[in-house]
Amino acid sequence: MRDFCLVVLFLTLLSWPLYAQENYSVQGKVTDENGHPLPGANIFLPEIQKGSVTGLKGEFIIRDLPAGRFILQISFVGYETHIASIRVGQERQMPEVRLHPATITAGEVVISGGRHSTQHENAIKIELLKSSELTRIGSPTLVESLAELPGVDLISRGGSVTTPVIRGLSTSNILMLNNGFRMENYQFSGDHPYLVDGTGLEQVEVIKGPASLLYGSDAIGGVINLVGEKPASPQSVTGDANVRYFSNTAGLEGSLGVKGNQGPVTWGIRGGYRSHRDYKGGDGGMVPNSRFNGGSLKSYIGIRGTKNMHRLTYEYQQLKPGMTNEASETLVQTYERRNEVWYQDLDNHLLMSRNKFFLDPFKLQANFSFQHNHRRLIVEEQDHPNVNMQLGTFSYELRGNLITSDVSEFTLALQGLAQANQNNDAENRVLPDYRLNDIAIFGLVQHDFENDVHLQVGFRFDNRFLDAPGQEKAGHSHEEVPGQPGEPGQTDDLMPALHKYYGNVSGSLGVTWQLAEGILLRGNLASAYRAPNVAELTQDGEHGIRYEQGNRDLKSQRNYELDASIHIHKERFMLDLAAYYNRIDQYIYLDYTSDTTEEGLPVYRYVQNDATIYGMEGIAEFLPVNWLSMKAAYNYTRGKQSSSVNLPFIPHNRLRSEIRWMPGCILKKGKLYLTFGSELAFKQDHTASLETVSDSYHLLHAGIGISVTVSGHLPSLDLQVRNLLNKSYIDHLSTLKPLRYFNMGRNIVINLSIPLLTSGT
Repeated sequence: MRDFCLVVLFLTLLSWPLYAQENYSVQGKVTDENGHPLPGANIFLPEIQKGSVTGLKGEFIIRDLPAGRFILQISFVGYETHIASIRVGQERQMPEVRLHPATITAGEVVISGGRHSTQHENAIKIELLKSSELTRIGSPTLVESLAELPGVDLISRGGSVTTPVIRGLSTSNILMLNNGFRMENYQFSGDHPYLVDGTGLEQVEVIKGPASLLYGSDAIGGVINLVGEKPASPQSVTGDANVRYFSNTAGLEGSLGVKGNQGPVTWGIRGGYRSHRDYKGGDGGMVPNSRFNGGSLKSYIGIRGTKNMHRLTYEYQQLKPGMTNEASETLVQTYERRNEVWYQDLDNHLLMSRNKFFLDPFKLQANFSFQHNHRRLIVEEQDHPNVNMQLGTFSYELRGNLITSDVSEFTLALQGLAQANQNNDAENRVLPDYRLNDIAIFGLVQHDFENDVHLQVGFRFDNRFLDAPGQEKAGHSHEEVPGQPGEPGQTDDLMPALHKYYGNVSGSLGVTWQLAEGILLRGNLASAYRAPNVAELTQDGEHGIRYEQGNRDLKSQRNYELDASIHIHKERFMLDLAAYYNRIDQYIYLDYTSDTTEEGLPVYRYVQNDATIYGMEGIAEFLPVNWLSMKAAYNYTRGKQSSSVNLPFIPHNRLRSEIRWMPGCILKKGKLYLTFGSELAFKQDHTASLETVSDSYHLLHAGIGISVTVSGHLPSLDLQVRNLLNKSYIDHLSTLKPLRYFNMGRNIVINLSIPLLTSGT
């Protein structure tokens, strides 16, 4: 931690002379489609995190900008967002920008594709959900909200124990990022939830498909990037409060935040709280110990110079999710909030430092993070946890972008991390003590051709060093167990020392082609990899309700994915179709061995086999009139091994539809909407070993929301009803299926958002 702080201080002092360098400004005017000024429109440069607001005549000016090429974003409530690439230093006065009434969103600015760009400029497919959309979905967890996107699903153990699935891959096969930094909180198991929530977010971006080129090992299935909220408007201080109630769990969630932007300094702080009782299935039965409680604290401070910017962010997440299993269901019989037995006590500290330098034609970044995760499993007594592990991770990235012209950009980066796991006094050791070091270098070239073709190609070389000294076996229970040494259940052995090196090469070649106005073709061929994680290599003991054995001979997974898509966007119609084929060599999975321990626990062992996952996704939206929207989305996923045996945890094929009514004529100073949605999950009968067929199910959802301008503020009230008819069903990816517990029944969600203050100019 001391070294981390010294690095941040050094970079800040090193860049201090840049604060006095020559600077530029951009100014312009924003009007509606008839040329009438739009006062109050938001002007924002995402890469610089700087913006302005138009005045009474629709005019704006942003001063103290570095020279270079940047994305400019102009937005106004009820109008389409305007996105343009500008070159600061050459264009002081922009042409007048005319905004048109919003129909179907044409695309947003994303940052997960290697640079700030629009969604459709990227050769890799990136979906996103804005924070307002996350609110309207009305799910109790962020991961469950993301499952509204085609191709995204979740493995659920009830309550907050959820793991995202992207195109049939999950856990260590996908990455979760927090503002571009990879999250490390023991995500090798579906029983280990990511410590994230939906507070303080601007949007969530989802890369579908291999992204090892940009993010390294584990990104073979995709990436989820949580992007923090924008800073306050210039020379202002703003605040807001949000409260949510969930009828099914009597759940309460709230957050309170305030942020400011004065001169070169931006800052913000936000606190959050959530508490849920055990949920009820559609049959009205309680699912024992599915309760969860947690809280969060998020803060940041940033400083901008003319040619540099620095931002230091600290986030803390605390979560206590109950674990529903055969043991806890006999111990928990009351419908309570407080965790008493069989729960995880989790907390995560994350310190992030982002540093950017704009030296036209170069853009340089030096980014660092330190993450400390503490995981405790409480079975009966809080003072005597059964599992007690601490994971510390320091990650770094040095990146340079060279923009040779308005059509070409080159990127070269050095990335790495140093990680250490330590077991404290506890009955079980799920993972051994170990140290892991990653170091990688990658290059990326992007070029725009005259015939509206965008090319993106890159290569990456990764190195991973793993060192685990000889020690007690992972999973050791400190109990004498009958049996012969080396047999499952015999736990009084020592784990031999483990020293491993993995070297891998990744690559990507992608192209987008603007075939005609409103018609975009996209194709991408990518190779990615995943090194075996520590659990897969070393586990040899009880984990939950089974005995798991690692395999030291595992090799790195390697996959080759080809995906293609077409995007058609007209004024009142949008169609997006995508298909993919993912071949995975040496796919790692946990397989049943038919053995049992002396205690009767089934024995599972990590093995490898070649596999393929293929499928398609489609989404269509139609606005026959301004106040009515109709949308439908479908996804199909199929996964199997080379032996034609089905892969586990492949989700239902699913069809979602929604009708949204937005009667703008009712409210003069606000907005009103009503929604009615349908979700049809088709029968999943392509089951893996020990899986059972999952029946189809059909859910209905409904919602209403209103926001009214009051003294310049826009408070909003949303009411969502999930599973409107209280349907009893069990999803194929529910790990409570063997216990025959239904997924959540009807849930009425009320969300109230209130702006608290706005001060400044």
